[in-house]
Amino acid sequence: MQSELSDRSTRPACPEPFALIVGKALAGAAPDEAEAAFRRMGLRPERVEPAGDAGALVKGPLLRLRFGEVALLGGRAAAAALERADPDHPATSRLAASLPPDWSDAGQAWAFFEEPRAADGRTRSTPLREIFKMQAPLIDLLDASHYFWSPARLWSEAEQFRAAVTEMLTSGMPPVLQLIAFRLADSGAGAAVRTRGLALFGGQELEGRMPAGWTAAEMVKRLSRLALDIMLHGPVTDARRMRGLNPGEWVSLSPGRGRKDGGATVMVEFGSSF
Repeated sequence: MQSELSDRSTRPACPEPFALIVGKALAGAAPDEAEAAFRRMGLRPERVEPAGDAGALVKGPLLRLRFGEVALLGGRAAAAALERADPDHPATSRLAASLPPDWSDAGQAWAFFEEPRAADGRTRSTPLREIFKMQAPLIDLLDASHYFWSPARLWSEAEQFRAAVTEMLTSGMPPVLQLIAFRLADSGAGAAVRTRGLALFGGQELEGRMPAGWTAAEMVKRLSRLALDIMLHGPVTDARRMRGLNPGEWVSLSPGRGRKDGGATVMVEFGSSF
């Protein structure tokens, strides 16, 4: 089965979403040398003039790269992109990823993002699945160590992300843990876990209060399955209750509560019939 990630109504304009790929392979390369390396990879680089906010993400030449019918813009990450991805900021999440102190030095970080759509709306957005597919050879070319996905503000190991994309192309399952951050929060009635970045795919985030005795890992295991369903099939439109992960366990979904950021939150409750 091929993965068709839901691209519903929340694709933000450039410069979001964007990815940072960190690797030392082209860190010291001059612009012409870097372009030659992209060309050898078959990515057909061409220099373009930044439009709108695109220049805020890249310093130096902005390149249009093509892989089949897919095109991305990219270049060495500018200060604004590096600041957004600061791994030490409390709003940034890391999936077992420990970045070296010099990750942002010497041109190791490259920013990649979809070209803004034409003002007349005739240019179609590229399916996210194809964007992630194109990023796999970029990880190889840059000999990348780490990968950052801006909608989730999430760092992961580059090889983890690449392996997850390969799995997506085989099984149809998108890389949930590399694209969605699961954040501990206080719901006002105890500890909770919230998603960040899921709204890009289905217009909704998830929030679940942690039952007594549960760990964060147990919550993430369950919420990631619900997030996967939204990524593949779109948003939850009606309140529902269904079987949970384990025998006797149930899960209740209640969509529609507005968040401060204007998005929708699906409230998730777990319980047991024991």
